[in-house]
Amino acid sequence: MDHYDSQQTNDYMQPEEDWDRDLLLDPAWEKQQRKTFTAWCNSHLRKAGTQIENIEEDFRDGLKLMLLLEVISGERLAKPERGKMRVHKISNVNKALDFIASKGVKLVSIGAEEIVDGNVKMTLGMIWTIILRFAIQDISVEETSAKEGLLLWCQRKTAPYKNVNIQNFHISWKDGLGFCALIHRHRPELIDYGKLRKDDPLTNLNTAFDVAEKYLDIPKMLDAEDIVGTARPDEKAIMTYVSSFYHAFSGAQKAETAANRICKVLAVNQENEQLMEDYEKLASDLLEWIRRTIPWLENRVPENTMHAMQQKLEDFRDYRRLHKPPKVQEKCQLEINFNTLQTKLRLSNRPAFMPSEGRMVSVSTGGEPGPLNWTASTSELLLVVLTLYLPSPQDINNAWGCLEQVEKGYEEWLLNEIRRLERLDHLAEKFRQKASIHEAWTDGKEAMLRQKDYETATLSEIKALLKKHEAFESDLAAHQDRVEQIAAIAQELNELDYYDSPSVNARCQKICDQWDNLGALTQKRREALERTEKLLETIDQLYLEYAKRAAPFNNWMEGAMEDLQDTFIVHTIEEIQGLTTAHEQFKATLPDADKERLAILGIHNEVSKIVQTYHVNMAGTNPYTTITPQEINGKWDHVRQLVPRRDQALTEEHARQQHNERLRKQFGAQANVIGPWIQTKMEEIGRISIEMHGTLEDQLSHLRQYEKSIVNYKPKIDQLEGDHQLIQEALIFDNKHTNYTMEHIRVGWEQLLTTIARTINEVENQILTRDAKGISQEQMNEFRASFNHFDRKKTGMMDTDDFRACLISMGYNMGEAEFARIMSIVDPNRLGVVTFQAFIDFMSRETADTDTADQVMASFKILAGDKNYITVDELRRELPPDQAEYCIARMAPYTGPDSVPGALDYMSFSTALYGESDL
Repeated sequence: MDHYDSQQTNDYMQPEEDWDRDLLLDPAWEKQQRKTFTAWCNSHLRKAGTQIENIEEDFRDGLKLMLLLEVISGERLAKPERGKMRVHKISNVNKALDFIASKGVKLVSIGAEEIVDGNVKMTLGMIWTIILRFAIQDISVEETSAKEGLLLWCQRKTAPYKNVNIQNFHISWKDGLGFCALIHRHRPELIDYGKLRKDDPLTNLNTAFDVAEKYLDIPKMLDAEDIVGTARPDEKAIMTYVSSFYHAFSGAQKAETAANRICKVLAVNQENEQLMEDYEKLASDLLEWIRRTIPWLENRVPENTMHAMQQKLEDFRDYRRLHKPPKVQEKCQLEINFNTLQTKLRLSNRPAFMPSEGRMVSVSTGGEPGPLNWTASTSELLLVVLTLYLPSPQDINNAWGCLEQVEKGYEEWLLNEIRRLERLDHLAEKFRQKASIHEAWTDGKEAMLRQKDYETATLSEIKALLKKHEAFESDLAAHQDRVEQIAAIAQELNELDYYDSPSVNARCQKICDQWDNLGALTQKRREALERTEKLLETIDQLYLEYAKRAAPFNNWMEGAMEDLQDTFIVHTIEEIQGLTTAHEQFKATLPDADKERLAILGIHNEVSKIVQTYHVNMAGTNPYTTITPQEINGKWDHVRQLVPRRDQALTEEHARQQHNERLRKQFGAQANVIGPWIQTKMEEIGRISIEMHGTLEDQLSHLRQYEKSIVNYKPKIDQLEGDHQLIQEALIFDNKHTNYTMEHIRVGWEQLLTTIARTINEVENQILTRDAKGISQEQMNEFRASFNHFDRKKTGMMDTDDFRACLISMGYNMGEAEFARIMSIVDPNRLGVVTFQAFIDFMSRETADTDTADQVMASFKILAGDKNYITVDELRRELPPDQAEYCIARMAPYTGPDSVPGALDYMSFSTALYGESDL
């Protein structure tokens, strides 16, 4: 259509000279046109997430002008120039003017330079040209021109209303009743027309403008005061405003199309509800298992015996081998189900799946509710969370992390307890041996020290008693070390929390008290003997020498017997070799010890010879010691018998340590292969997830074959588990042949299975998105290429700066507010990163045609015959039986003033489908 000089245009537009004269004669018209045209432009620009403030300034660079034309035409213009120079701005404006001309509009006296220079008249003229072409030209009633057709439409719609006489687009609208009549004719519930008065134009205009803005999505383009205060309102401003009412009321859909849309929406909603129920059950079952398992793992009550603790370790192995692996699979499947559900919800324009309102919980240490305080008991907080609200995948991960943390601590505690009990058993046996030897030695010593035989003894007997006492003191000093050892062992048993510590303490205390008493009695007897020492004769030096040499030798033999019978605990070949070396060194001292024994026996034989020769009355015993040659020979024979037994015990232990070393090497050899293999597979999966090879189906097939090869590796993991069990049964606690533990292998294997499953799920979701949005394989490859290019860290995610650069490279011109809006779409959790799935969702959403709550509501309105409610019979007549019953069961009763019995509220039902209210 030609502009300005065409005959059709002259029917509804002034020539340019009339335009200039209007602006010069009545500045109020320019003000009205500024407001109206600005509001009209913003009503379309807001669809692109932007707006203008100053109409002649904001269109000067041509960018928003081109964006406005793209929004109202639905077509793409040539790529704009992004430079700031005048030549760039003129180029953009020319592209916009060329596009207007391509639509049959002939522009006269409107050039790009005037728009770039901010010429108000030319800018308003250009916007009016756009409004005529895209908002008014297509209006036709009974083959009239656009202006006449719009006027005829207004006259017919307002004909039934009193005091409304629409004859033009200026003074006929000053009282506001024309605007109110148009609204009341189409939406009578919005305005009480009977209460309006012709003599109150300000109220009428404000009522119409406010209602249109609030309920009809028609922005406020004029102020009531501007219209009332002008003798003749601007015709172009009024036409622009009225055309918005025409477009708001003129559209209608066929009943069949509406019913089909509703069926589609309801089917999607029913499927999503079933997926939500399945997810809730699986999540609840898994969290219930975690809730039951954590208290068992947190139970740190130790057992008193090694057998009981080993049974606990065996129970824990059963848990790791039998009970936990199925739950790992359930957790992986739960994550897959949740991601699939969220993808389907996004594709159907539904809100993300979240726990039901009112079932969330906040835990804080006081004051206002706040985030969970994880400094408290982990298990207590977890039980509170699992009890009070429906968990999300993040809750599952938190609970699982808590479980693994407690699990790791439990295994460490078990192994430490076994080591502790092993140490305690050894110390307790050592304590009993030393205590028994000491108690045997002290038996009768107090009674001997309390004797007063010196009171009636002869001089020779007194001297003998004194020497005997000196020998006893020497023996007592030799036993001091054993008493200290007994006390030290008892102290260590207490520090290690030995279960039978009370009896050990009692026995140790009795030994110490007896030792102190022996010391006091020894001192007292010495004082008594020294008082009578002057009366005594020198006793036989041979007896004294025998006693002095026999006592240390006897102590040496007792110490040797104690050492030879001492139990030992070793964990390496080096330790057993050290014990063997010490034992060989001990055996090397036996010849010298035998010489000392023969020398002591020779002294005794010399005494016997003297007694027999001189008939000395010594009562046949040595008065200085109770150690007899028979006792020395008996202990010596016992020592000789214990040596080969010790040899055998050390040999057997050496063989056991060699077996343990073979187990360590066997485990280390396998672990050093499996550990790097798992790491390599993790890196390969990471590369696959960001590379582009073939179609998505090819990638999915490749990943599934990859998953099969990983699963086929499971027997090697099981074999390593068997070797690990042999190591634990052998009580092997370290392994110098590898840095990998079974825990490392388990965690790596579980992460590998989870990663391949998650990667497969991501590709499946990309296929769902591609098919639902109609994206071609070439587009998917372009999306992936762009994403990989700007994923500079190669983590499978773009940070905020990379994403901004990606959008700019694709032609997006956006300010901070627009970029923040886009980020709220692709990063709703505000993590600061954009995944590939979010990226393709955003790119596909740019051109996607999805259903909205308003569309569904409009469809129901058609089925209801333009009523504000719908009946059961109408639903069953228009919809399939199962979906009709679905609506009837969920629609609330309609309570409006025009309600009838059985009326249902389809408006609240429609908004609830899209998460805008409760269903």
